[in-house]
Amino acid sequence: MNATTTELIDVLIIGAGVSGIGCASYLQRHHPQRKWTILEARNRIGGTWDLFKYPGIRSDSDLYTFSYEFKPWASENSIASADEILSYLDETVEENDLGAHISFNRKALSADWNHRAGVWTVKVENTVSGETEELQTRWLFGAAGYYKYDEGFRPDFEGEGNFKGDIIHPQFWPDDFDYSGKKIAVIGSGATAVTIVPSMTDKAEHVTQIQRTPTYIVPRPKKDKLALKLRKWLPEKTAHALIRWKNIRIQRLFFLYCQKFPDHARKTIMKMNKRNLPADYPTETHFTPPYNPWDQRLCAVPDADFFKDLRNKKASVVTGQIERFTETGVQMVSGEHIEADAIILATGLKLQMFGGVQLTIAGEMVTISEHLVYRGMMLDGVPNFCFAQGYTNSSWTLKVGLVCEHFCDLLTEMDKQGALICTPEKPADEQDSRPLLDFDAGYVKRAASILPKQGQDFPWEMNSSYIADKHAFKSRKVLQPELKLTSPPAAISEAEVA
Repeated sequence: MNATTTELIDVLIIGAGVSGIGCASYLQRHHPQRKWTILEARNRIGGTWDLFKYPGIRSDSDLYTFSYEFKPWASENSIASADEILSYLDETVEENDLGAHISFNRKALSADWNHRAGVWTVKVENTVSGETEELQTRWLFGAAGYYKYDEGFRPDFEGEGNFKGDIIHPQFWPDDFDYSGKKIAVIGSGATAVTIVPSMTDKAEHVTQIQRTPTYIVPRPKKDKLALKLRKWLPEKTAHALIRWKNIRIQRLFFLYCQKFPDHARKTIMKMNKRNLPADYPTETHFTPPYNPWDQRLCAVPDADFFKDLRNKKASVVTGQIERFTETGVQMVSGEHIEADAIILATGLKLQMFGGVQLTIAGEMVTISEHLVYRGMMLDGVPNFCFAQGYTNSSWTLKVGLVCEHFCDLLTEMDKQGALICTPEKPADEQDSRPLLDFDAGYVKRAASILPKQGQDFPWEMNSSYIADKHAFKSRKVLQPELKLTSPPAAISEAEVA
């Protein structure tokens, strides 16, 4: 069944996760007169933080920078659990009166731009009934992150059918999985693996992490002692602002240190690891990647929990290539056999832009990989479309906040100009481009063909520094020459939609 909703929406936000709730909060504050709606394909807000249910799921960024600038982080924990983050998002929704604007179990399938009318027609599926409807909106805001929710990356292993135990991907963790007293093998070396391993040792007989290639792992305190003191001495908002800027600068300085002095940074990280492990532990074998620090994202472990379990022999690490699965575990090429009652495939994610929404302009498909990104938030040649893409080398939400605030400023400037359509236009002499996520991680490489591109210079370059981005957003005019503002020849009103 197809139906067309008669209300003309000003901004339709795709996704009620951290980015979508952030965008809605900024709109509510800066443009309370506008009509906006969030479409959420699931039945709850939270996005990633509600989807993933594996043991120990937590942030790997500190929450003083991952939280919104306008809402202080109140928990004592700087590295926080998914439940704490969900509670924070619930509070944000309640405090900003966002709940009535969120439409659950609604998945945006496609969006077609009509230039004559100046609107997007969005096809939406009810994920419970399967029925579809069409919504019309002036602006489309992609806030669904870049992970494919219904499919993770899952390589095939020889002999999987022979294994007699459970094989589980963390993205689809079963509620009834009881691992008490079991031997667990966790395959993977990223953030998910180093989170799961120490979180399963309390019940499991033993947990073995199997990795083909090591990852840089950095111990971090779960609680920020200075932050807790400042929160006692100063007003809440003042303390939040100071802690936030302190952590932003520490993040940036450490990233630059790793980039400028990789050999020294590698030695520093190795010293941290050795300090938390027995003197005879083969640290170089298991924690020395074949690349420089921050060529890929580092893994943070709160209070060195991962290393504590290695030290206490509740967990172990095996580095090498897997030959095959057997009935009772995993056979390595080296000849070692890891006994396991269950195998966890922490093998990564699949990327998907804009929640999988297929964009078309007058019926012609928009091939995302052929477009340049304008100021990290729009696509050249695509009218009235904005999206939130966070940082990969810092807290995701830092960039999201800048984008949402700038989006609100752009709407204000368009109102002043009497314009309804905004389209970034790349220069005629098309500059050299590179991937949007200029990052060496496997999940990014696998998705290179579906990601948009970035250019070499402002405003087409995707900056990786919050401090530089914040300066650029504040110091440069909202209306850059690359933005073409127009009004449709036959702009429709809400009455005409009806």
